[in-house]
Amino acid sequence: MIASVLELIFNGVAYGIVLFLIACGLSITMGLMGFTNLAHGSIVMFGGYLVVALMKGFGWPFLATIPAAFVVCALVGAGFERLLFRRLYSAGELNQVLLTIGLVFISVAIATYLWGAGQQPLQMPAYLNARLSLGLFEVSSYRLFLLLVGGAMTGLLALVFERSNLGAQVRAAVDNRQMAMSCGINVDRLFTLVFAVGCGIAGTGGALSVNLLGLDPSFPLRYLVFILIVVTVGGSGSIWGTLIAALLLGICDVFSKYYVPEAGAFTIFALAAVILFWHPQGLFGRAAT
Repeated sequence: MIASVLELIFNGVAYGIVLFLIACGLSITMGLMGFTNLAHGSIVMFGGYLVVALMKGFGWPFLATIPAAFVVCALVGAGFERLLFRRLYSAGELNQVLLTIGLVFISVAIATYLWGAGQQPLQMPAYLNARLSLGLFEVSSYRLFLLLVGGAMTGLLALVFERSNLGAQVRAAVDNRQMAMSCGINVDRLFTLVFAVGCGIAGTGGALSVNLLGLDPSFPLRYLVFILIVVTVGGSGSIWGTLIAALLLGICDVFSKYYVPEAGAFTIFALAAVILFWHPQGLFGRAAT
């Protein structure tokens, strides 16, 4: 009994880490830049398809595809920010939503045309398919790998965006663009950099989630709600809040599917509703002033 509960907790934490990786980039762009990018899931999907293409088409090892997904998705995000998104920073949220949700449907159509409508199977290397003993229970080496990568990325992101000058400059630029520019901050370049980092993280999450979440053209629509729930519950712009929300929802989802599978995703929505009832700004969100 204890072993099964511990295994469920471990699997829930691994699932939560994946949710964190695919949602963290949106939390950064929404919370620090004030831009509502519903096409974030499309970048996550692109990272997954990039891994599939590199491994199957070019024989790349899985570990080599992860930094490639970060770099390529970061460059794609920087291009979209330069060409499209920066024109809407001062526009209303409705305009931002309409543009980005349109990009989601375009990405779904492109993915369907290029890779078909079915799931993309991916063969993990042998060292990520092993079972490891942690005393009372056994775990998947792949899920343990997710925990290690997620923990390292969490610490790095928190250091960069919450404990460095970069995060302070971004918040200053969002609060008062003209004042930030008068202090010598290159706001345009700063926003491009932050958006590129957010998309790079999304691509990394997509690369790591293929074997756990599956990959098909409907991915950005299927997980858009989960991404928004994680960002909202954690508090937009908070790295630690996004992580805690993702872990809570991941563990809750795994336990509910094991004990009450007929409930489906209801428990996640119920938990999110309860949390937002008591904390409308999210667990770590800043109250409106």
